[in-house]
Amino acid sequence: MTFEEIKRILQQKTVGIAGAGGLGSNCAVALARVGMGKLIIADFDMVSEDNLNRQYYFYDQIGRFKADALKENIQRINPSVTVLSHNILLTEINIPVLFRDCDVIVEAFDQAGQKEMLIEAAEIAFPEKPLVIGLGVAGWGKNDIIHCRKVDNMFICGDEVSEIAPDMPPLAPRVGIVANMQANIVLEILLNQTNDR
Repeated sequence: MTFEEIKRILQQKTVGIAGAGGLGSNCAVALARVGMGKLIIADFDMVSEDNLNRQYYFYDQIGRFKADALKENIQRINPSVTVLSHNILLTEINIPVLFRDCDVIVEAFDQAGQKEMLIEAAEIAFPEKPLVIGLGVAGWGKNDIIHCRKVDNMFICGDEVSEIAPDMPPLAPRVGIVANMQANIVLEILLNQTNDR
């Protein structure tokens, strides 16, 4: 399949990104670069200086809502991508509304409780919709234990064990690897290439 053929398919697709931090911002940028048609990005947080070690933002965007800043960055990369940004805290109530038209949902939260809430809300509202989650991104090195695993309609990317802690921070290399794995899984799903999993 040529890149032009890939873009023609992806231009008709919509991906939801739940969280615009390290995983979400980098995954969204990767999807924008390959020509995704529409991205729906939701995050209530603002860009801070300590985000810049792993998130796709710039120093002059500190203090801005992440979803809006990410939309601006994506438009600079690929203005043909439609980006709907929502400066909102995702809940089990608004997830079914915001992401109902998405072909795939990417979970990109930091906290375990948020991850669990999104997974449960998505499974109730969209039992057949693919969900790509990030789990285990903290620290550095150990490339050999980072993987993707499919469980029903859920795709888990990461090492599934490395929890974020003061002595195990999330850093750009590992976060970027997992975010790009998530984007790659989204492409597999949307281009119907997941049959061998």
